[in-house]
Amino acid sequence: MNNEIHQAFIKQKRKQKIYVFLVQISLLLSLFIAWEVAAYKRWINPLIFSFPSKIWELFVTKLADNSLLPHISITLSETVLGFLLGTLLGTIIATILWWSPFLNRVFEPYLIVLNSMPKIALGPLFIVSLGPGFISIMAMALMITVIITTIVVYTNFKEVNENYIKVIQTFGGRKIDIYTKVILPSSVPTIVSTLKVNVGLAWVGVIVGEFLVAKQGLGYLIIYGFQVFNFTLVMLSILIIACIATLMYQGVYRFEQWLIKDRM
Repeated sequence: MNNEIHQAFIKQKRKQKIYVFLVQISLLLSLFIAWEVAAYKRWINPLIFSFPSKIWELFVTKLADNSLLPHISITLSETVLGFLLGTLLGTIIATILWWSPFLNRVFEPYLIVLNSMPKIALGPLFIVSLGPGFISIMAMALMITVIITTIVVYTNFKEVNENYIKVIQTFGGRKIDIYTKVILPSSVPTIVSTLKVNVGLAWVGVIVGEFLVAKQGLGYLIIYGFQVFNFTLVMLSILIIACIATLMYQGVYRFEQWLIKDRM
């Protein structure tokens, strides 16, 4: 009896997932149809917003002549590297701050200032100091991702249940034991969740960096499209960014779900 109830519950959950997916696809198709009609009827300016049909034609053309994939691969590699390194470095810095209360008291005001500062304003400084290239783009991405990761992960370190720490101390555990057996394992879900946030933040950092210095990449295509009034190219680049960012987010989400099941 219990097994039948469980199977019925699983079927119901699957049906809900399929229904949600179909509604999402329907909404997306409706959006593109409304966009096409609005541009055709001149309800919106077709020069600026273009047509979905023209964007698709440009996408097929650029895939055929292989002029789009190099830009996508460059931006994607920069973004993946930026959000992974940002999460890793942020976790390391949070660990150092947790390990040394003195360093935490020293650097906490600076973290607050850096977090409140508009990071994009530092772009020209990175260009001048690091040169107009890959390093300055990565610096822009890391500046955005590292700070928020450090703050979120360190805050979670401090909120770990004190009773777990006392158990380790009772059995003579050292600080390294507390960190490896309590603090870090308890913070894994938060670190993975930070990856999801850093997907969007890394894209912001990389695209802004490409706006300023790149000669390749999706950010460069957006700026180039504006310069030559090719807004179809601009909208194509924006839609590609949206699609890839969504896939990256879903990848991290799947990893998080797998991790939760594995821990259970």
